[in-house]
Amino acid sequence: MTNNRLEWRALQPDTESVQPVVLQIAEDDTSCFDAVQSRLFNGLSLLTQTPAKLPLMLVKTAENIEYQALLEEVLSTLTEEDEVELHGGHYHTEGLAVSWRPAKSEQDNFASTGGVHRADWIEAEQLLGCVRVHNNTITLEPGLVHRANGGTLILSLRTLMAQPLLWLRIRKILTTQRFDWYSPDETRPLPVSLPSMPMQFRLVLTGDRDVLAEFQEMEPELASQCLYSEFEENIQIVDSEELSLWVKWLLNVAASEGYGPLAADFWPVLIREAVRYTGDQDTLPLCPAWIVRQLQEASMYSPDQSINGEQLQTALESRAWREGFLSERIRDEILLDQILIETEGEMVGQINALSVIEFPGHPRAFGEPSRISCVVHVGDGEFTDVERKAELGGNIHAKGMMIMQAWLISELELEQQLPFSASVVFEQSYSEVDGDSASLAELCALISALSSRPLTQQIAVTGSVDQFGRVQPVGGLNEKIEGFFHICQQRTLNGNQGVIMPLANVRHLSLQQEVVDAVREGKFHIWAVSSVEEALPLLTGAEWDKEEGPCLLRSIQERIAQMSQHDGRHRPWPLRWLNWFNQS
Repeated sequence: MTNNRLEWRALQPDTESVQPVVLQIAEDDTSCFDAVQSRLFNGLSLLTQTPAKLPLMLVKTAENIEYQALLEEVLSTLTEEDEVELHGGHYHTEGLAVSWRPAKSEQDNFASTGGVHRADWIEAEQLLGCVRVHNNTITLEPGLVHRANGGTLILSLRTLMAQPLLWLRIRKILTTQRFDWYSPDETRPLPVSLPSMPMQFRLVLTGDRDVLAEFQEMEPELASQCLYSEFEENIQIVDSEELSLWVKWLLNVAASEGYGPLAADFWPVLIREAVRYTGDQDTLPLCPAWIVRQLQEASMYSPDQSINGEQLQTALESRAWREGFLSERIRDEILLDQILIETEGEMVGQINALSVIEFPGHPRAFGEPSRISCVVHVGDGEFTDVERKAELGGNIHAKGMMIMQAWLISELELEQQLPFSASVVFEQSYSEVDGDSASLAELCALISALSSRPLTQQIAVTGSVDQFGRVQPVGGLNEKIEGFFHICQQRTLNGNQGVIMPLANVRHLSLQQEVVDAVREGKFHIWAVSSVEEALPLLTGAEWDKEEGPCLLRSIQERIAQMSQHDGRHRPWPLRWLNWFNQS
């Protein structure tokens, strides 16, 4: 049993290595976009340096203005060495007569020196300018495209997809390299004909995967011809070089938002929270919106612009408390025995599985133990998934059930049909159950019911299994473990409680400090297993299979043999004689 038990150091990411890295980075050495976002940087460089027939680039990003701000900063750096050229011109109006000439100075009303411009949301007049007529006098006002003439324009793709007419006009400008005036009211034409003007700019459209798919479907030819890249949300930490890049990235974001020095004890707290966000100890987030949120909330507890670890920890605990009402109410239901979850004793065919609850409109997922029970009876070998029968089980859950049944039948090596039928159910579950993360727990409950061997109720189980009995990784490990821990903690930890999890999920752990402290003190345990055979001794005290002595496999086989003999004695006498003849 002890071979699978995790030490407390494995329950959180290693944060000791970050301190030397932080000390080595100079305050003026935080420029790292080209290294951290190398693919995106290459695409932006090509956009600014190579004259293209279609100066359009699609960038996959989250729908946050922080991403556009970073792109604006990088593009400004890439184009700052370019010679400043005058673009656009001047519209001269006299009453209803309008003329246009090329720009001679920056003071001309439609002159532009390029630059980088961006907008997260834009209306037609803001983007394309407008024509106003008052007292037989025409007034022309420039829009964002006029200010970006000769430069670069960054727009939200979702904005354009929501206003198709805007996109059609932008596309015409890109392809014809001219700007034509149109009436904002499509039912009425312009009072006079306005001369067009030459216009060219580089266009960067940002959006998430869904809106990019919409654009690709609407404009398949343009999508195939334009540049494409992605804003990488995470960075894989392979060695100190990647860690140094991440620290530089974060310091750069902090400086751009006006936050002062970050104390040495700030980094371990941030890394633990970062791993909870990414779900991997070797992966840290690059999302500027996420980084800014941590800095912003921590700064609320700081008297100045500097931030330390205690302030960040206070901010994180405060956030968890504000968002914890729903999880506390469900936990109370368990503690008041309205939802029956046992954390002591033993029982045949009953086990505690772990689930992650995500409510629409609720910002935080949380873990909740679920009671799974299994009963067997004389039958024709049918395994009944009650959730599926009641149309409360999803397809993935049904797949997990069939896989674990296939492993068990293969292990039993039966020469005749299984004389038992089994029924497996999530108790007190009144909504749809999906996912295969409970298949290991369901399999253990089934084996317990078939072997009549009780399962300890002090251990909860999560993990899926394949057809060879190997335990596969699942999601939401931190929330699942913490959900069961808090129930045990409020009922008083007895030193025997814990969680069985997949070995492949160890790299995803970043548990709350109170869980780590309980494991360190021996009050709570976490076991990481790679197969069903490793989980069963922890739950039953007996091995699945061994050459000599009692084991779970032999107990099931003996029970099947007894049932077959019992069934044979109760057959009519010609069939009993036939059964004896076949055995001899």
